[in-house]
Amino acid sequence: MDVLGIACFYHDASACLMRDGEVVAASAEERFTRVKHDITFPLNAILSCLDEGGITVDELDHIAHYEKPLLRLERALHQHIQMFPRGLPSFVRAMPDLLLRKLRVVSRVRNELGYGGDVLFIPHHVAHAAGAFLCSPFERAAILTVDGVGEWTTTAWGMGEGTEVRLEQQLRFPHSLGLLYSTITAYLGFAVNNSEYKVMGMAAFGNLDPTTNESYKRLKEVIDVRDDGSFRLDMRYFDYHYADRMPSDEMCELLGGPVALPGLAPTRRHKDIAAALQLLTEEVLTTACSHVHAKTDCPDLVLSGGVGLNCVFNGTILQKTPFERVWIPPDPGDGGTSMGAALHAFHAVLGKPRASHFRSPYLGPGFTDEQVNEFLRDNDIVHEALSDEDKLIDTTLSIIEDGQVVGWFQGRMEWGPRALGNRSILADPRDVEMKDVLNEKVKRREPFRPFAPAVCAEDAADWFDVDLPLPEPTAYMLMSYPVREDKLDLIPAAVHVDGTARLQAVHGETNPLFHRLIKGFGERTKVPVLVNTSFNIRGEPIVCTPEDAYRCMMGTGIDCTVIGRSLIRRDDNPDDEWDSSARSRADN
Repeated sequence: MDVLGIACFYHDASACLMRDGEVVAASAEERFTRVKHDITFPLNAILSCLDEGGITVDELDHIAHYEKPLLRLERALHQHIQMFPRGLPSFVRAMPDLLLRKLRVVSRVRNELGYGGDVLFIPHHVAHAAGAFLCSPFERAAILTVDGVGEWTTTAWGMGEGTEVRLEQQLRFPHSLGLLYSTITAYLGFAVNNSEYKVMGMAAFGNLDPTTNESYKRLKEVIDVRDDGSFRLDMRYFDYHYADRMPSDEMCELLGGPVALPGLAPTRRHKDIAAALQLLTEEVLTTACSHVHAKTDCPDLVLSGGVGLNCVFNGTILQKTPFERVWIPPDPGDGGTSMGAALHAFHAVLGKPRASHFRSPYLGPGFTDEQVNEFLRDNDIVHEALSDEDKLIDTTLSIIEDGQVVGWFQGRMEWGPRALGNRSILADPRDVEMKDVLNEKVKRREPFRPFAPAVCAEDAADWFDVDLPLPEPTAYMLMSYPVREDKLDLIPAAVHVDGTARLQAVHGETNPLFHRLIKGFGERTKVPVLVNTSFNIRGEPIVCTPEDAYRCMMGTGIDCTVIGRSLIRRDDNPDDEWDSSARSRADN
């Protein structure tokens, strides 16, 4: 049985194809359109999934959508009527999109795909919960979902058992930890639903002592946290429930100044505000996790929702809460809800048994050597053929050891927001200047942004103060841990200012080629770690095709790119060089 899950019309549109309980393919629409966080109907992602599955639309048994549009409409009507007349301008702007697009999912599916079968609507947080639990290694687990808002729900906890997902308790809009985080993101001059992770990275530069951080003391005034982890926001400090903006004038007054202008270097006050937000977020989530454990008496937790991307908190779950194991899917945010919708439809709605749990995030399109060679030949791109895998590994390692930056394009594209070794930019973590080189010449981004280390899973405990046994989400770059003190000076390019790193633990059985590359670097240098950052220009999604990869290299300071078994050097193709810095400066 083939079930297609889709998510669209809010942010991070995506599609996922399941066959007989196994995930066959999954991709975000942004990778094809090159529009970051694309919200549109995920036609390209759908067609890619069908192609990977070797089927046509007519062979689909069901399509599942990640939310109930009528409930979304109900919430929109309620919030704007409740805030009338202040909410009238926002209501007028929102209604056309709701009525003409978000309520017409079925007709869009029929018109775009020519599909005549059933369309199942899965509640948003159920899709989050199912996307975490039903592909987890657990037969029974506690569930916590936390995001901005889905229909009415902003936070929920419950249980997963077998093929059943139950949400026992829910918090409703407008009280939302995700929207609080987004409000402060906007206040600090960053784009909402795009740059929350930047605020998390900035937090490490601020005062993380709650007893002396004045911004933390002020921010505590906007939220009333109960012993069970539930909370209420003081809505005087927010405008998002009736207007197209987030921090209110009262919030600006509370935090000591106006909204920061995009692109300006953060001040000490801004860094302390980011730190205060991170501290508060971790407090709320830790309290919620402890409450959920007490209510479920279950040693295993699955976490989902956009807040599940907060890798700083994720790395503390097993230390600060009673849970013994944790699972977070590769894409816990809204992009992952297409997979959750498909999983819930297949198992809970249609009653089909669970198969083996999700193990590989490499679910997007891949390209054969023949396809790569055709692209290079048709575009007269000067390149070097690498005859076999040994030559591929040895050549790449020599380039990295020489201090050059390498684009690494192999196999099928990753699922989720992280580059996990198939669409990555790689560099030497031993080079103390490499962080600045990558930020300034390649990524064109803020200097406070960290880079992640990729390490062979069997070596992770030697280099990082990780939980043991190693949690599976470390494979998806979703958990941050301290770097061991005796290793800090050995990998300066991969260590954040607070001595931590958002590591990727690479398993040989999941990505043998990338694992072999890292292991080979360790054999040469005694450091089995590589800097791994996403293969993209700032403001664009991670690359999808060989053409995307080549264009990215030619517009940045990437020295060369290895696509399949072809090595392309930027200096060998000077006619195709372009400057991406202007585009990057315009992006927030």
